Amino acid sequence: MASASKTKIALVGNPNSGKSSLFNQLTGLNQKVGNFPGVTVDKKSGFTTLPDGTVAEIVDLPGIYSIYPRSLDERIVSEILLDHRSAALPDKIVVVADATNLKRSLLLLTQIVDMGLPVMLVLNMMDLVARAGISYDFTALSRRLGVPVVAVNARKGEGIKELKEQLSKPLAVSQRPCFTIWEEAKAPVKELRDTLGVDNDYEAYLFLEQPDSLKFLPADRKNNVDRIRTAHKFHPGKFQGAETIQRYSFIQDLLNDITLRATDHSWKKHSNQLDRILTHKVWGYLIFLGLLLLIFQAIFAWATVPMDFIDAVFADLSQWVGSALPAGPATSLLAEGIIPGLGGIVIFVPQIAILFAFISILEESGYMARVVFLMDKIMRRFGLNGKSVVPLISGVACAIPAIMATRTIDNWKERTITIMITPLISCSARLPIFTIIIALIVPDETALGFFNLQGLALMALYLLGFVMAITSAWIMNLIIRVRERSYLVMEMPTYRIPKWSNVGYTILEKTKAFVFEAGKVIMAISIVLWVLASYGPGDITTRATASVQQESANLRLTEEGLQDRIAARKLEYSYAGIIGKAIEPVIRPLGYDWKIGIALITSFAAREVFVGTMATIYSIGSAGDEDETTIKTRMREEVNPETGEARFTPAVGFSLLIFYTFAMQCMSTIAVVYRETKGWKWPLLQFAYMTALAYVSAFIVYQVLR
Repeated sequence: MASASKTKIALVGNPNSGKSSLFNQLTGLNQKVGNFPGVTVDKKSGFTTLPDGTVAEIVDLPGIYSIYPRSLDERIVSEILLDHRSAALPDKIVVVADATNLKRSLLLLTQIVDMGLPVMLVLNMMDLVARAGISYDFTALSRRLGVPVVAVNARKGEGIKELKEQLSKPLAVSQRPCFTIWEEAKAPVKELRDTLGVDNDYEAYLFLEQPDSLKFLPADRKNNVDRIRTAHKFHPGKFQGAETIQRYSFIQDLLNDITLRATDHSWKKHSNQLDRILTHKVWGYLIFLGLLLLIFQAIFAWATVPMDFIDAVFADLSQWVGSALPAGPATSLLAEGIIPGLGGIVIFVPQIAILFAFISILEESGYMARVVFLMDKIMRRFGLNGKSVVPLISGVACAIPAIMATRTIDNWKERTITIMITPLISCSARLPIFTIIIALIVPDETALGFFNLQGLALMALYLLGFVMAITSAWIMNLIIRVRERSYLVMEMPTYRIPKWSNVGYTILEKTKAFVFEAGKVIMAISIVLWVLASYGPGDITTRATASVQQESANLRLTEEGLQDRIAARKLEYSYAGIIGKAIEPVIRPLGYDWKIGIALITSFAAREVFVGTMATIYSIGSAGDEDETTIKTRMREEVNPETGEARFTPAVGFSLLIFYTFAMQCMSTIAVVYRETKGWKWPLLQFAYMTALAYVSAFIVYQVLR
């Protein structure tokens, strides 16, 4: 156990029990997101100070229904709780229960009690309990289970003071078992306890029942478990169903004793009335499409002012640094590489914040669960599980956690197809590319007096990605033949007004992740790109100057115009220019030149790097000290030397938009697909089909529109 001055407390509970709200109340902004050691499952942790001065680390474990895992997230929780000798074992465990559905929540609690761990029960959502007219005898509940019971309303912060006071006190292990080991299991349980020194009967029983959750055991100890299991003919899972029945019998008797007044379910009538509309087979889809339209309209309409301000600030800063500091490589790196790279990151913070704000509101209100239910009817026609909707919706934020979310899909075929199509859902990394290209080629005008054309274009790209995703799923469903079937079982939470502090935490967390995670990649590539674009074989400055002076001998150019041409020629002679020209023959049919080719290459590290690359390229390519134009203006004024027209014509712009809608263009996604599928077969197939789809589609669009 931890010292008196510092303790580790784990929050455990069912999905939708309010763990996140309680975690936010306890930790505030003093929280962070990492990974559990050795796995890619998110680990949320934070710190709080208890009334006795103890600094407590609060760990928000993934939501589970029981200690028997069906997914990787659930297995992480099982391994943490089963390994009583691990430093990761919490000093105290808080089981967070939805007090309106206590029967379901108590199953997990009774298992943790029987594992011999120090645990307390937090009854959450007491406001809904009051609305439902439910009344419990908390004293009797605590006495029967042998654990402290605290009632809270985590959304409003009610009961948090009492909870902290209870957490300050020593927490003993309950001496009131809820489950009795079967007679025929007692012999292997006893032998295992004697051999491995396991703490109690139920812990030893779980060792026998869960061979896949014992990865923390050394090989020799795990072999002992296998030997005992074989010697006593103990088959994993043999007693699981009977155990669940026995536990629910215990729970029902408990609830009969401690329930003073039961609910009449009339409190859910408003949710049921809303469901008749929001999950309607016609109106439900129209409302969902309307919400998508609102989101994408807001991304442009609300973000325009702060984005323009950020764009202008970084343009002015770059120009000021270039003129105020002494000329030299360091100043050039700062003014033409680092500052434009930073601008390429920060400029999209308003749009990403708005996107995640809407996603968080939909989740907080309970509407997202209805979207999953609603879209399940469509998904099954394309060979997908209803659970596939969750990764696809999550893919709007980022493909990496979305692909990890497919672990909840038990059916191998449906999980594989979901992994293969999820990157086609336009993620937030594509948003910077979409918005800057749309701003170049789509007029900032309204249709029908209300709908912004740029917002409609953005929504069309997201819908195109979704349509292509389900079309690809349909084709894969025909190719991959597996008879295994699965079903969608989910719980519909009641509709609630979003907890705005939770929305704020989500916006802050996701925006920080973009700035510091994606931002590090963008900044690193911006610096590398500046080096590649500033240097080349031989003395590129002398060669570029001589070449431009010879070509401009009979032209009346200002000094600024001459220097601008020299800067552009230096870029062409640089290492970056050489690489871009090497791939130009391949991308020319799509309407791209060698400068766009450089951005295509660098954005393989991360899609959003495209914008930072273009910012760096055009900052280097325009050398006038008095030039205060922004990246958008420079891209708009870029000229195609072969036609004399703007480089980013509608044909080129839409070709780029289609290419990035379908292309993989993300090494991190390839890596996570490799990790999730345990081999290179599926990620290589995924990369090949998405690249081919992107290239062919972009080629057709450019050739038709040119």
